[in-house]
Amino acid sequence: MDFGLDPETLRRGLILYIVLIASLCIHEWAHAITAHKLGDPTPDSEGRVTLNPVAHMDLLGSVIFPLIGIFVLSGGIIFGWGKPVRINPSNFAHRKRDEILTTLAGPASNIALAFLGAVVGGLIYKFEPRTTELFVQLIGINVLLAVFNMIPLPPLDGGQIMRHAVGMREETFYNISRWSFLIILVAINIPAFRMILGAVMGVVSWPMMMIYQALAG
Repeated sequence: MDFGLDPETLRRGLILYIVLIASLCIHEWAHAITAHKLGDPTPDSEGRVTLNPVAHMDLLGSVIFPLIGIFVLSGGIIFGWGKPVRINPSNFAHRKRDEILTTLAGPASNIALAFLGAVVGGLIYKFEPRTTELFVQLIGINVLLAVFNMIPLPPLDGGQIMRHAVGMREETFYNISRWSFLIILVAINIPAFRMILGAVMGVVSWPMMMIYQALAG
């Protein structure tokens, strides 16, 4: 561990942290606004239908873990999460369909942000090449969030989709969810898991990087 923070390390770390938090909060906002539009007032009543990042931040997942990973652990490990959005599926007109749409809205928002970062970043590069770091991080972090959240493990978004696909009982879903954090911590330290995750991220980010490079000229 190296606790020495020179100005350049601090600058890079802060950019990474801000991009991560903004991306996490938009992910959670997408869940909330989708549920709201589909007829569930729960997210709005809890103040989640907002782009104010404070409403979506979790003390451990949005502050402590990311800051330790970026500034304390070597390699700038990115690990974090936002406060989960609570919904009441019984308020949906089409319960299964609308719950799936609400679930997919989070990862979809991250893919949209990655594409937006590729287009805007590529156009801005011609006028200010120093923005490369910012937009490449924006693309990378959002692809990571989209791919990671679609892992079929409760309570991740992919786990929610799997629950509907296989007809998993809610009791089973929540029982698995209790162990998910430990499972994830073990998995990210397994080289094969990291290799597969990296390969999927590479495939998903490839079109964004092609767009960025084409527009940047």
